[in-house]
Amino acid sequence: MSYGLGAYKNTSVKTASKEQILLMLYQSAIKNTRLAIDAIEKNEIAKKGEYIGKLQDIIIELANSLDHEVGGDVSKELESLYDFILHSSSQANIKIDSEPLHSILNVLNTLYEGWKTAIKNLKTTQNKDAANE
Repeated sequence: MSYGLGAYKNTSVKTASKEQILLMLYQSAIKNTRLAIDAIEKNEIAKKGEYIGKLQDIIIELANSLDHEVGGDVSKELESLYDFILHSSSQANIKIDSEPLHSILNVLNTLYEGWKTAIKNLKTTQNKDAANE
């Protein structure tokens, strides 16, 4: 990676809002899931493990950031989905099978789109509230 691109990515993460970071984490999890599927299909075993490891690191970070006191049932449901992703990705890694990763990809895409919509709605509401003040 060139220095300029690395510096840009570093700055974009440091200046991102919590919402943007959440979306970035999901985007990266989706990317690593796709790369792991591709690595399995190409029989690139070491790369498969690398991408699944990155996916799991992201999911563990997301799980650790859950606040059950604030999030209530939603955070408990997310925790269950994260557990599913961790278990399924481990199975995919052990069995060198892309099928569990396809299921994970569906879950991650659904979560990403849901968060993206929720964040957009939140910003719209905040902008309306600010305009009414």
